[in-house]
Amino acid sequence: MVVQAQAPGKRKGGLLVLLQQTDIALALVVMLIIVMMVVPMPTALLDLLIALNISIGVTILLVSIYAKEPLDFSVFPTLLLVVTLFRLALNVSSTRVILLHGHAGNIIQSFGNFVVGGSLIVGIVIFLILMVIQFVVITNGAGRVAEVAARFTLDAMPGKQMSIDAELNAGVINEEQARTRRRQIAGEADFYGAMDGASKFVKGDAMAAILIVAVNLFGGIAVGVVQQGMAIGEAVQTFSLLTIGEGLVSQIPALLISTATGIIVTRATSEGNLGDDIRIQLFSHPRTLFVVSGILLGFGIVPGLPKLPFFALAAMAGGAGYFVRSSQKQAALVEAERQVEEAKVEETAVDNVVNLLPLDPMEIELGYALLPLVDSPGGGLLHRITTIRRQLALEMGVIVPSVRVRDNLLMSPNTYKVNLRGIEIGRGELFNGRYLAMNAGMATAPIDGIPTEEPAFGLPATWIDNGQRDRAEILGYTVVDPQSVVATHLTELFRRHASDLLGRQDVQNLLANLKADYPAVVEELTGGLMTLGEIQRVLQNLLSERVSVRDLLTICETLATHARNTKDPELLTEQVRLALARSICTQYAGEDRVLHVITLAPRLEQMLVTSMQPTDQGPAILIDPNLANRMLTEVAGKMEIIAAMGRTPVLLCSGRLRRPFRRMAERILPGLAVLAFGEVTTEVDVQSAGMVDADE
Repeated sequence: MVVQAQAPGKRKGGLLVLLQQTDIALALVVMLIIVMMVVPMPTALLDLLIALNISIGVTILLVSIYAKEPLDFSVFPTLLLVVTLFRLALNVSSTRVILLHGHAGNIIQSFGNFVVGGSLIVGIVIFLILMVIQFVVITNGAGRVAEVAARFTLDAMPGKQMSIDAELNAGVINEEQARTRRRQIAGEADFYGAMDGASKFVKGDAMAAILIVAVNLFGGIAVGVVQQGMAIGEAVQTFSLLTIGEGLVSQIPALLISTATGIIVTRATSEGNLGDDIRIQLFSHPRTLFVVSGILLGFGIVPGLPKLPFFALAAMAGGAGYFVRSSQKQAALVEAERQVEEAKVEETAVDNVVNLLPLDPMEIELGYALLPLVDSPGGGLLHRITTIRRQLALEMGVIVPSVRVRDNLLMSPNTYKVNLRGIEIGRGELFNGRYLAMNAGMATAPIDGIPTEEPAFGLPATWIDNGQRDRAEILGYTVVDPQSVVATHLTELFRRHASDLLGRQDVQNLLANLKADYPAVVEELTGGLMTLGEIQRVLQNLLSERVSVRDLLTICETLATHARNTKDPELLTEQVRLALARSICTQYAGEDRVLHVITLAPRLEQMLVTSMQPTDQGPAILIDPNLANRMLTEVAGKMEIIAAMGRTPVLLCSGRLRRPFRRMAERILPGLAVLAFGEVTTEVDVQSAGMVDADE
């Protein structure tokens, strides 16, 4: 009893396993199709396969209608080949039955008698019309569309790949999204190329159908007269109806699949299926439906034309227009109610004072005339900000927080303002549609325009029209667009205020990322040697002098080594700078690895060292203000000489004096880099641009 109860389950499980192996099932189906061309089949099985052929055609047509984009039915080219082979096998099998027995089952017989009404001429005419529709209209059109789509898709592939690479480099998409989009582009090219070839199967199938009908007709008449002893009239009547019936049974599924081919290759990417797109795009304008109703009504009034069809269609078009307009009004009312509810929720949220307290780390306010710059073609301001954040992450080693961009109608229309936690740190003026021409010292003649000052570095500049751009470049001006102006200004503000943007949570995130690869270093440093705030202070000191903290491993190892001896952030910062000497020298040296420096006279440097006094913020240089002014003025003059060479000015002094001198000079000379002698590595050459020797 137990064995009998389990046996059906085992057979059922084995059948399910076989059906789940789709590759094996497909191979068996193709082999059976080949066998159908050789082995005779009974008429009952032939009727079943003919019905299956019609069902497959209807299924493929419906799937192509409901597909949202061509790649949703990417298996269609291969499926088209298999279905075409199946239909040709049915043609061979039905031809064999017709010629051998003078009949071909109930379905073919029914089509021959019912569809064509028993008339040979009517059957031939209907068959030829179907062949013209399939071969001349649908197949040729679908093949041409597939050919053009394949060519255009292949031509557009390099541009699409470059667009994906650009968005990936800008941080708009990640690696996984980039791979997905590349696979989609490759899939589109393969699909349309396969469809271009698959359309030839459909065309060849239509030509084969004509030949098969001719063979069945004349061969059947010959077989009926010679072998079966029929009269010529009886043979013509019998075999012509069977032949036309077999041709119609074969060509109706072929017509369905040809139509599906045309739908697939002409289908554009959409969020909905074909029916939804037609409804939205064709019947979403009630005025159009009312005009159509009026035109149909006019046709019905014309004397001699039948009135009932035109009046009925006019009423249907008018009713559809009225229904669409009513639906749109109802949707508008629902949307208005939703907006009122959102306004109430927002008003309630405004009453909650807690929601007003948080400040955005960085914020850009734009006048209304500058709003088109936010998302302008060719890379708007939002795209530029994303690129800047990615660039500074690689350059400075910190993640710049997201920047909020909003309009401010109280500002001048062409003005923008940059805020750091609600406080203005930069402002500029832009003219959308114009270009900024800056004179970097190489301009040979003045140029007409609106005089201004470049906001990032304070250089004299002029806003010029688009037509003067080429002339300005010829004259030696540096010409940039408004987006580049604000992007450069924003980049400079990021670098200048990087230390202010680095919070303790940011430091915690940096240490967490480092701990994933170097847990021992982070655990030693944070396990009692230094607090998070002390590490933050050191990193802020480095960033305030534009020293990159990307090499966080070296920084943490240096802090772990020296934090046992001192907790002073200033002294620890100097030790870290010595460890990062190679990186710092490379930052200020040119491509020729030459460091152009300004030095202090030994007598002056000794006097500055002896005048240092301890303060709450560390050692400070306390000297006569007139002497300090003369000294910094002389340093500024030598800085201009180095800057004119296209190099970064660097002042070289002793390690004890470096930090106090930097603190004294940073307000007057923010662009001066101050390095200690120990921070200059052997990989760079040092060239002196002058020595400062101010009188007491």
